[in-house]
Amino acid sequence: MTVEVEKLAIIGSGPAGWTAAIYASRAGLSPIVFEGALTAENQEAGRLPMGQLATTSLVENYPGFPAGDLRAYLKDALSEERQYALPLDTFDEESYPRGATGPAIVELMRRQAENFGARVVSEDVVKVDFSRRPFKLTDSEGGTTLTETVVVATGASARWLGLDSETRFKNNGVSACAVCDGALPRYRERAVAVVGGGDVACEDALYMSRFASEVYLIHRRDELRASKALASRVLAHSKIRPVWNSVVAEILGDDERGVVGVRVKSVGRSDEESRELEVSGVFVAIGRRPNVDFLDGALELTESGVVKRPTPFYSGTSVSGVFVAGDVADDRYRQGVVAAGSGACAALDAERFLNEYSIC
Repeated sequence: MTVEVEKLAIIGSGPAGWTAAIYASRAGLSPIVFEGALTAENQEAGRLPMGQLATTSLVENYPGFPAGDLRAYLKDALSEERQYALPLDTFDEESYPRGATGPAIVELMRRQAENFGARVVSEDVVKVDFSRRPFKLTDSEGGTTLTETVVVATGASARWLGLDSETRFKNNGVSACAVCDGALPRYRERAVAVVGGGDVACEDALYMSRFASEVYLIHRRDELRASKALASRVLAHSKIRPVWNSVVAEILGDDERGVVGVRVKSVGRSDEESRELEVSGVFVAIGRRPNVDFLDGALELTESGVVKRPTPFYSGTSVSGVFVAGDVADDRYRQGVVAAGSGACAALDAERFLNEYSIC
């Protein structure tokens, strides 16, 4: 019995994965893309399909998406089945005055990859065997795929505060994705808290200002780490109130109402130096960690935990024939456009590898 062997399998579905799929499909490699499963476990861990860009509200810096009304194009480009995740009724100048949204961009990438013949599997890869070629991938439904090359583009997921009260109120007022949950009725015209001081925290604070009555931005330092342009917008916003030099000590609430407040304490002071803020939700935005658990040591990692690329400017990993792209290998830039570029590089490197071994 002959077992079919794929030329290329792509694990991940953010900008890196879809760009790799576009390039590989146009090269005739007919890649199979494991976009991930839409499960409660993945939602809780912050690693839903479509990557981090899909959780970003306003995207001003992705080339090719200036201000404008995207509704007509999106409705024409995407199937009705894929449009359900996009708030097309709010794609107007008033709601999105400066650019497109993250979900719209990655949905268009997905459609473009499919246009050229990429095949999409809505499952997670839970186990890999890179000990010999063809490589073996096992998915979350128990299926196995043999492939000559692999592109790992699994991105990164949210870091949590590690509080017991945080775990208790996840999905009941605690979230790591403002874009996913921020429009829910429980947050409308009520105060919320965003924890963090980087770009993601600032983006979440600005996004929540559209719905909440006020937004407390809780940060352990006395200045934001976000880009200057983004930080300036946050600090000038009438609804956003920075809470400097503070950390969340406890999230307050009960099982019936969910989150009703947070207790914050000043950094470097005793527990007595604390105060409570009345909020209906807490959005945690304190960073991301590479999604590498499924590799189980199959690839070498760097000290910071991302997949190691032994040769500069090359997407190859510690295993010949396995390539990497996006935030799972990037602990420096972590930008959608950089991830997309690295996806193109990984697909080109995979194609050249296959040509070298006369597999194409």
